[in-house]
Amino acid sequence: MLGLVTGDVVVPGFQLVPHILPTGQLFPLAVQEARFDITELSLSSYMLQVSRGTSQYTAIPAFIARSFRHNGFFRRAGSGIRTLSDFRGRAIGVPEYQMTAALWMRGILSDDFGIKATDIRWRTGALDSGIRRERLALAPPPELVIDPISEGQTLQDLLLSGEIDGLLAPNPPKAFLDGDPRIERVFPDFHEAERDYFARTGFFPIMHIVAIRRSLVEQHPELPRRLYDACVASRDLALARLRDVWLGSANRMSLPWLNLAMEFTRSSMGENYWPYGFKAARDELATASRYSVEQHLSGSLVAPEDLFHPSVLDT
Repeated sequence: MLGLVTGDVVVPGFQLVPHILPTGQLFPLAVQEARFDITELSLSSYMLQVSRGTSQYTAIPAFIARSFRHNGFFRRAGSGIRTLSDFRGRAIGVPEYQMTAALWMRGILSDDFGIKATDIRWRTGALDSGIRRERLALAPPPELVIDPISEGQTLQDLLLSGEIDGLLAPNPPKAFLDGDPRIERVFPDFHEAERDYFARTGFFPIMHIVAIRRSLVEQHPELPRRLYDACVASRDLALARLRDVWLGSANRMSLPWLNLAMEFTRSSMGENYWPYGFKAARDELATASRYSVEQHLSGSLVAPEDLFHPSVLDT
């Protein structure tokens, strides 16, 4: 999105006024207040609001955040957890039950290991610092246990003390990064598990989309397609810059094995490894919608077409 922030890419007929916030601040504002005309938005929370008929936004299929998720399964050393099959019946932490990362990770648990959301007792709250709450109110059925931790606690602390046995984490907990041997990845060779997942499913899990306030689209029905085209141009500019860094004579990204990462990505996913557009993503979006219902988030199945403005469904 940097090209849109710097003005290197424009949306014809419109002036953008960027506000850059971390998603932990942005997403509650987006779903609770619809504060911004155009916003980055969590796919899971957006899908939940669409299913409830409460979303003030429509979206375009510019998937500005994607992430494989096998790297985010953690266990406590000595917990007896060897594989994800051992998560059944355990207390497992997740920052927010509704977050998109957790949606995809519970989908992996269900589709690949036969573990339903109701087979786990969920503890929710801050991963390793601060305070975190669900951005949208949930109404889980009695068989689904979602138990928020107390203020002042963190999921990392509960894992280290033995009160929970594992984590679904969008990023590694601080103690793990600091080398604490008590926290381990369930998939130590996560890149191979993620490559296998992509080979089997074709999915590079969509995390965030770009959304536009419906009232603005009513005034300017040309905006969704123009914004989508600008997002594609900005993505292409970013990937071209990355390619220049990768192939440059000097290492400008300060990553010793950048070549390895780029070659692994291209050999595993091809040159079009960060796709936008609706058609190729439809099956992936339908799977996310199924997960949302199975995990007792959405009350009804949302058709992928209902997530996006009609003018961008041919992309």
